[in-house]
Formats: sequence, structure tokens, C-alpha cells
Amino acid sequence: MILRLAATMDMPLRQQNALMIAAGYAPAWRERNFTAPDFAAVDRALDYMLARHEPYPAFVVDRRWNLLRANRGAVKLTEFLTGPTPVDTAAEPVNLAIALVSPDGLRPFIVNWEEVVLYFLRGVQADAQADGSPETAELLNRLLSFPGVPALSDVPPPDEAQNPVLPIHFRHGETSLRLFTTIATLGTPRDVTLQEVRIEFFFPMDDSASQIMGGWNNALTARE
Repeated sequence: MILRLAATMDMPLRQQNALMIAAGYAPAWRERNFTAPDFAAVDRALDYMLARHEPYPAFVVDRRWNLLRANRGAVKLTEFLTGPTPVDTAAEPVNLAIALVSPDGLRPFIVNWEEVVLYFLRGVQADAQADGSPETAELLNRLLSFPGVPALSDVPPPDEAQNPVLPIHFRHGETSLRLFTTIATLGTPRDVTLQEVRIEFFFPMDDSASQIMGGWNNALTARE
């Protein structure tokens, strides 16, 4: 009955487990690491998607935007904006939410940062309300605590030449990149870890961005 009610309310698997535990039962859904042998098919599928999306950036993240893997296009985009990433095995895992919102991250390189971050924060707020976990609520509070972050109640002014999707306008020096994103999830997950995985694909908004990223790919191919 607990699982029927949870399914009717379309509750995430993590919260279904929490209900089971609260009722005195064992969790119904497993939560495993990506190194689990039966994740091999999913692991190959993720690598396939990332590789086929080149030269455009793609990231795989967990529920709280911790980076799990990225393709070469994602690495090139990061290096274009912030320079080569130093190798530091002691550093904390990369979190794309923190990188987007922090003044020390990507904020200085996003022309329309306030509009983008407001849209993003509302997505994190929806996640926190949906899963009810303290970790997601803590992430939202951390993001809102950064200086200059707009209030969730803010409404950006309407754009007369409004695009059909919200672009992220990156700029470094004289070079601009206008990209938009799509987010994919696994369609029939039966594991908590897999249900919370997201694949974010970046696409060029115009021919200029497409040509720039195509040039990055040509340069990598030439070196190989």
C-alpha cells in the first residue's frame, strides 16, 4: 500500500524508501555506485551519448549537480572561459551549481547571468521540494547565500525579442558563445542512483557558436 500511494503521487524512489523506513520496513529501492557490475550497460550508454555529442559540451551530474563525467567539448568550454583546470586530487568534487552561482566560478563569464541563475535556482528549489532531502535543501541555501544572487521571487523583465529558449551567453574577451541546454534522464530507472542522474547537453544558439566549437574539435583532432 505504501508503494502504491507513493507511485500514485509520483514520488522519487529516494522518498519512497524514506516512507518505507518510516513505516518500519526495509527500503524498497537500491542505491548503488556506478562501479556496480549491473550498471555496465548504463555506463556504456552514458559514454556513447557524451562521445556522440562532440564537439558540443555535455555533462553527467547527480541529483545535486555534482559532476560525474564530461566530454571533451565540456572540457574545452571550461578551458576557454577559465583556463586549464589544475590537477588537484585533494580538491572537493566539482559541483556545477556552485560553479554557476559562485562569483569565483562561471559568473564573470556569463553576460545574462542574473536571468540564467534565477531560472536555475528555481529548478534547484523544485528539486528540494520534490525530494525533501536535507542535502538538496542545504545546496539551495548555499547557493542563495552567495553575494549578488537574486531573490527567488524576482521576475526578469520581458525581452521584446524573446528567444524560444533561454540562451546562456558566455563571453571571454572578444569572443561570445550563445548556447542553450537540454537535460536527459533515464526513462525507466529502478535504482535511486540512476533515477537521479542527469545528462545536460549544450547546443549552439547560432552559427557563430557552432563554428567556434567546431574549431575546438578540429584542433583536438589535428593534435591526435
